Amino acid sequence: MANGVLPSIFNDVIGPVMRGPSSSHSAASVRIGLLLHDLCGGRPDRVAIVYDTQGSLATTHQSQGTDMGLYGGLLGMAADDAQLPHAPEMIRSAGTVIEIEKTRLDDNHPNTYRIELATGTGEREQVHQVVALSTGGGMIEIIEIDRTPVSLFGDAETTLAWCTDGAVANNCAAALSDREGIVSVHVVGDRPYALVIRSEKRLDQTTLVKLGVTDSAFYAVHQLRRVLPIPTSQATSVPFNHASEMPRPSELVMKPLSDWAIEYETARSGFAPEEVLTYASDMIGVMRGSIDAGLSGTDYGDRILGPQVQQFQKRRAEGKLLDSGLLNDMIVNVTALMEAKSAMEVIVAAPTAGACATFPGALVAGIDSVGATDEAAARALLTGGLIGVFVANRSSFAAEVGGCQAETGAGAAMAAASLVELGGGSADRSLSAASQSLQNVLGLICDPVANRVEAPCLGRNVSGAANALSCANMALAGYDHLIPFDEVLDAHRQVSELMARELRCTGLGGLAVTPTAQKIELSLKPGSR
Repeated sequence: MANGVLPSIFNDVIGPVMRGPSSSHSAASVRIGLLLHDLCGGRPDRVAIVYDTQGSLATTHQSQGTDMGLYGGLLGMAADDAQLPHAPEMIRSAGTVIEIEKTRLDDNHPNTYRIELATGTGEREQVHQVVALSTGGGMIEIIEIDRTPVSLFGDAETTLAWCTDGAVANNCAAALSDREGIVSVHVVGDRPYALVIRSEKRLDQTTLVKLGVTDSAFYAVHQLRRVLPIPTSQATSVPFNHASEMPRPSELVMKPLSDWAIEYETARSGFAPEEVLTYASDMIGVMRGSIDAGLSGTDYGDRILGPQVQQFQKRRAEGKLLDSGLLNDMIVNVTALMEAKSAMEVIVAAPTAGACATFPGALVAGIDSVGATDEAAARALLTGGLIGVFVANRSSFAAEVGGCQAETGAGAAMAAASLVELGGGSADRSLSAASQSLQNVLGLICDPVANRVEAPCLGRNVSGAANALSCANMALAGYDHLIPFDEVLDAHRQVSELMARELRCTGLGGLAVTPTAQKIELSLKPGSR
């Protein structure tokens, strides 16, 4: 479990639905901001942020949407709010003072937020210190609140109650431990003690008093919302965690991978199978809307590449392009999606915003190519989603952790597996295609030009779709992928660990430091993004 909680297809892989250039930066920061908004009881008056110069955020917090997302969350905005791009100006106009410091901290995770928040003035001032992580694809973890270690992922309603008497806190925890609807409860810290309650529903004041969480026993109580779409419940479990653990392996040659995907997400979410399929269909609908937005033409000031998809369509119609059939359909979709993302239109991070086009662009083109029914299309999406779950459990989606092999590499593996299913292939062939496609991109770095998620990101998303299509057809033809998918993921993780930090979305290596890239960065007007 890469994020410390059981992955869900719709939490960790297909989603969030968002605006912004990067899910690790733009969407994760919204979720962190929303939890901090709740901790403060509203918009804070002062925010002081410290970024580690050895991490990713120090060089990219403006250009990749960290500021936009964090300040939007502090204002109570959702990740797809139309006002999100204006959040930096809005929070300052509302009176919040923002302070940013960059220093060497050598934090363990490259996406570490160290934030101090203050509300009120003088004797009425309340100050909180928080350490939070963006762990990839919009997923987060709060690891410290007011110098007390915690582990919060936004997957449940959370009550934090503080007191100075450990016996009182532990007695309350014991009373809550087997209560219906309580996901987990434990006591952390040492004078003060924090009672951390994760629940399926928010605990109201009456319930808290009955459980002993009173003003006389606890000097502060904070309630933090659930920010992930699929909650963790008291009964949450999954049937398997890795491809090699899937039950009934003899059936892999007889059934599509979507059968196991539906089994997995039904168990994880608590939804009925038809609800899982409906959710998947809804996500395809959002993807199509993003493609349409890109095709209709986009415009945005803080951007390197202008709209290009229409000229591709025009020249294709005129017969001025080489005949690539389905691949050209994918190029259109991928380009449209990337242009929509860069113009702050709504997208689905699948599995990330930086790779928001590889899987969706290839998937939608494949669906249209075979004339798939709504159910078949939803099943294909879920097949890709299950591949993403295996990635989340065994490696990472975050480019700050593993370069572009972690983003478009995972997207290509997901797309390849889904295309096999659309082509009538069985689960073993989908796993074969996913294995081969990920093998093809091991070591792919992340080096965005001018710290914008546009170039070489567009080309890599297109290449990811081409990789997926090639590997899908190879798998359908019976090619031998040799290395099982789980072992490829282990190699994927190992390569990530060996990759220099300059090549992991820091803007400090590769194409990002070429003379032309540096000229482009200097020519851009400093923005809030």
